[in-house]
Amino acid sequence: MKLEYEIAALEAVLFAAGEPMETDRLAEALGLEPDTVRDMAATLSSHLAETGSALQLLTLGDSFQLTTRAEFAEQIRAALEVKRNTPLSNAAMEALTIIAYNQPVTKGFVERVRGVDSGSVVNTLVERGLLEEAGRIEVPGRPVTYRTTAHFLRTFGLQSLAELPPLPTSGEPDLFEVQTGEEDMLPEDAEEAAAELDNLETIESADDSED
Repeated sequence: MKLEYEIAALEAVLFAAGEPMETDRLAEALGLEPDTVRDMAATLSSHLAETGSALQLLTLGDSFQLTTRAEFAEQIRAALEVKRNTPLSNAAMEALTIIAYNQPVTKGFVERVRGVDSGSVVNTLVERGLLEEAGRIEVPGRPVTYRTTAHFLRTFGLQSLAELPPLPTSGEPDLFEVQTGEEDMLPEDAEEAAAELDNLETIESADDSED
């Protein structure tokens, strides 16, 4: 039973990582020896193949990655395309607006302004190509900052960020303010700015066809 649990834990870690993980990192995370992790990976790979799972375990040097099988590529691509063309939710518009007017900023900054967890919303905007990473702040933890992309400008019919509708408040926080939490934008300001930005929105699917 213990071995089954450890193999399931390995599968869970690889699934959550979404990228290749070195054996030593896996061993440290699972509290096991590297050779044990390699044996478990072989067992997991065989189990996935024997049960006809849509997942497969790839061995990349001394790293392992959990991926989907190639025969399901068309269905996955279709599903992701549907997600990409889905209109942005109010929460996504708020987060996008906060970043657009104050970039580059961290997820923590967005969460302080909105007052709710915004990690998944920001990740969705990155997947949609509207945001991208803009480096890390040199403070403890080195949090990632985010900024808008050229795709963001095309989607909203803008030539540059200078064409964004004016903010309802004066002044914009800088990276120092992001780090200390002294943001100027209030939740109600973000909602109002999001409404203004939403008025500029073009049909995203039409824009995607040009990529």
